[in-house]
Amino acid sequence: MRDWYREQRAPDDLHEQLECTWQANVGGRPHTLVPDGCLDLLWIEGGALRLCGPETNAWTFSLPPETSAVGIRFRPGVAPSVLGLDASELLNTRVGIEDVWGDRAARHLRDEMEAAPDDPARLAVLADLARQRLADDPPVDEVARAVVGELGEQRTPVRELAGAVGLSERQLHRRCTAAFGYGLSILARILRLQRFLTLARQTTAAGLAELATTAGYADQPHLAREVRAIADTTPALLRDAA
Repeated sequence: MRDWYREQRAPDDLHEQLECTWQANVGGRPHTLVPDGCLDLLWIEGGALRLCGPETNAWTFSLPPETSAVGIRFRPGVAPSVLGLDASELLNTRVGIEDVWGDRAARHLRDEMEAAPDDPARLAVLADLARQRLADDPPVDEVARAVVGELGEQRTPVRELAGAVGLSERQLHRRCTAAFGYGLSILARILRLQRFLTLARQTTAAGLAELATTAGYADQPHLAREVRAIADTTPALLRDAA
């Protein structure tokens, strides 16, 4: 279990744009994060402000013992409206916000974060920034929102989605790359893996075979291959760490 990390529900007015807010106390040991289709804006104790762009594979990080961090997690497809650029430009990268929004904006946000008295106040600062960015920039792509809904809930085959949203396959691929950082096939794999993790947390008595088929995998070996390819571990170990 991730005892070093705690999620909270996003503010009501940001619920459609934010997956969650979170707080962490890293503790000095390495931690591995699994792709979720989202983008995080985070503050790390000491003043670092980072954008963690969409990932295609799990990645591991470590920080000094007892380092605090807070962040907000944007839902899949929201990134271009927040960043003012395609999500593909941040694919598999973690960058300082000054590299995206410039030194002046980064300095202003850093000053606000350092003046905040505690983690809830820091999260409120990040939420206010999200509100401002979402108000000033173009709205979230409704095609991207529809794609997430289809793949996340109904498990529509990728080949059927282009027709469902009224685009050619090439047009849809371009829209998805801009919104998510990658195409439909990768997004489908990542969202399916996240369904498995959600089910594993909710139904602790279920076996791996049942979790696999409920999440949308053909069978347990299919789950095992996907987990190995994306997270370089086994379903059992991934479930235990969820």
